[in-house]
Amino acid sequence: MLRIVGLVVIAWTAVLPAAAQDYPSRPVRIVFPLAAGGGGDVFTRALAEELQKAWHQPVVVENRPGGGQNIGARACVEATPDGYTLCLMSSEPAVYNQYLFKSIPYDPEKDLQPIANLFFNTLAVVINSDHKVNNLAGMIAMAKQQPGKLSYSTFSFPATVFMDKLNKAEHTDIVKVPYKGGGEVVNAVLGGTTPIAVLALSNMVPLLQSGRITPLAVVAPSRSPLFPDVPTLEQARPGWGFPTTWFGLFAPTGVPRAIVEKVAAEVDRIIADPAFSKRMFIERGVEPASERLDVFAKFVRDERKFAQEIVEESGLEPK
Repeated sequence: MLRIVGLVVIAWTAVLPAAAQDYPSRPVRIVFPLAAGGGGDVFTRALAEELQKAWHQPVVVENRPGGGQNIGARACVEATPDGYTLCLMSSEPAVYNQYLFKSIPYDPEKDLQPIANLFFNTLAVVINSDHKVNNLAGMIAMAKQQPGKLSYSTFSFPATVFMDKLNKAEHTDIVKVPYKGGGEVVNAVLGGTTPIAVLALSNMVPLLQSGRITPLAVVAPSRSPLFPDVPTLEQARPGWGFPTTWFGLFAPTGVPRAIVEKVAAEVDRIIADPAFSKRMFIERGVEPASERLDVFAKFVRDERKFAQEIVEESGLEPK
């Protein structure tokens, strides 16, 4: 019996490299847990397009928004772990949600297999330009004059903590409004229904450049080369900075290592391409990330510890 088991293990081990060599032999889907039209969705589709060219197989992006991004994460982890379902998600479902919800339909530590960190989002505090406000102090003054009448949106939990802290410190009441994707938030800011947002620059570059939306501060260690006149949050509000979000590529736990390594290598090649880098990083105010495979897995573990600390310090009760 032991000999039979041993032969099976040897045979399975021999199959893995061959399986990776043939991968993919059919369409691949990338689950994205936010609505279409936002910055993360644009990046996901650009990456899918490049993977499709390289693999000569369809790579389909499937938007699964809702539930604080838990719906999309669940769709990813419940897929067959064969490499034909990948998941591109932000730090929210990957590290924050397990502390923000009493229960979620997946275990991010056990069910998600990290493949590659893709980019860090440079966030910005912005406002509808019709309000004629051009700095954070002006936004606060306006909020004091209109208690409970202004609203904002964000997908970043640290940004939510920042806004809660600002409301308490300044005795304002800027109300949070949830949306399913960055595109919806941008439309709400433009329409004035939710005039304030803490959102990735990648969602708004042309609108900021044209003056239709006004940037008040960027959440980054230094000013954005795209908007050098806009102060960092630390410059506008010393001591009030917060960590930005990141987006990474994951697979359901159990996907063969050889396949995961092949995907990571292909992602590296795509991101290193100067044309892709210019189009998806430089021109959109996005910072590329370099963590892959085991290094990315350690990064995610460290981020979970950090996320737990932030949630506990915020005093927010899980919903």
